Amino acid sequence: MSLIEGLDRADFIARFGGIFEHSPWIAAGAFDAGLGPAAATAAGLHAALCAVLDRAERAAKLALLNAHPDLAGKLALARQLTADSTAEQAGAGLDRLTPDELARFTALNDAYKARFGHPFIIAVKGLDKHAILAAFEQRIGHSPEVEFETALAQVKRIALLRLQALG
Repeated sequence: MSLIEGLDRADFIARFGGIFEHSPWIAAGAFDAGLGPAAATAAGLHAALCAVLDRAERAAKLALLNAHPDLAGKLALARQLTADSTAEQAGAGLDRLTPDELARFTALNDAYKARFGHPFIIAVKGLDKHAILAAFEQRIGHSPEVEFETALAQVKRIALLRLQALG
C-alpha cells in the first residue's frame, strides 16, 4: 500500500507533519503543490517534501533548524523530545552519557549555537556518541554558510530515515 493512498489534506499533514521536526508547513506545502504517483514511496515523498523546503525563504529554513533539539540537551534530560528524536538520540547512546561526555556535549552545543544561530544537527542513525562528537568538533570550524547548508542536508537525511521507517 502507498504511503499516501487515501489521505486527505488533514490526514496527510497529521501523518507527515512531524517528519521535519515541528514543521508541518512542509507537509502542507507538498500536499498543496500536488503529489504525483512518485510520492507513493518514501523516496518520492521525500523528494516532494524537500522541494518545498528548497523553495522556502532562508528565515523559514532557519526556523526549521531551530525547531531541532540540542543533542543530549535540556529537553532530552527533561524527557521532552518528540518520540522520533528520543528514539534517535537513544539509538546513538546519547541517553547514556557519562558526566564528562554530557559536559562536552553541553559546551559544544553552546559554542555551536553562539557561532551559527541554530543547534547542531546530525542524522544520528548508525552513529555512536564518539562519531557524533567528532563530527561536532569538525563542523564547528565550518563557515556559517557551509554549516547552514550542512545542517539542512542533515535535516533532509533525518526526514528520509523517518519516512523509510514508516514503510
